[in-house]
Amino acid sequence: MIPARLGATRLPRKPLRPLGGAPLVVRVWERVMSLGLADRVVAATESQEVMDVLAAHGAEGVLTSDRHPSGTDRVAEVAGRPEFAGYDIVVNVQGDEPFMRGDAMAGAIAMVRDHGFDLGTAAGRRGANIMGDANCVKVVRADNGRALYFSRAPIPFLRDEADAAARDGLVLQHMGIYAARRAALESWVSLPPHALEVVEKLEQLRALAAGLAMGVAIVDAPSWGEVNTEDDLVRANAHWEQLTAGTAR
Repeated sequence: MIPARLGATRLPRKPLRPLGGAPLVVRVWERVMSLGLADRVVAATESQEVMDVLAAHGAEGVLTSDRHPSGTDRVAEVAGRPEFAGYDIVVNVQGDEPFMRGDAMAGAIAMVRDHGFDLGTAAGRRGANIMGDANCVKVVRADNGRALYFSRAPIPFLRDEADAAARDGLVLQHMGIYAARRAALESWVSLPPHALEVVEKLEQLRALAAGLAMGVAIVDAPSWGEVNTEDDLVRANAHWEQLTAGTAR
């Protein structure tokens, strides 16, 4: 499921902004479909306008409430409908991730299906250059793969320069994907927003604070990134042009 809220603030009307000549939400839907990892791919939106655009491009959409505080709540509403009751694992690919990696999606699913975590996500190895970027969400995890904490701040923090090499090997950038068993998803959204979630503006902290176990699959590099700002959209279109020209890897 792809939550796609038309009322985004940092990039107004984000789901409908053009990427490679088609609306962003359509490009995300096409990308997830192309990975072949899901039995069904659905965009979840509060906007009839987005629904109409999805239908015009042959993509499936579901109209939801406009009162959800997060994309996860929107996904949970759709997952709770009778027509989706037969799916054991629900995957949330955020609607601003048009270049989602297949290994990241597969890894998030495996964390739930194969490794027994309540929830699964993915992160890519990065260098220390992202530490000062609050738009790059960092994660640290335990030896068994369980997420310890997510933050926009630099984690793990480097106290002594002598340990820089060790720290650099631990830098992980979170990616916009979650897999969840139905019961875990229902538990997550039944909780009130947590103070950590409110402060960091990271919905996954609500789940961690409540004790839900979230496994983090590691891939060699993160996806290209999220489209959150006008600059991001310009860069995403440039990347799209490279991909379609066959020059990007």
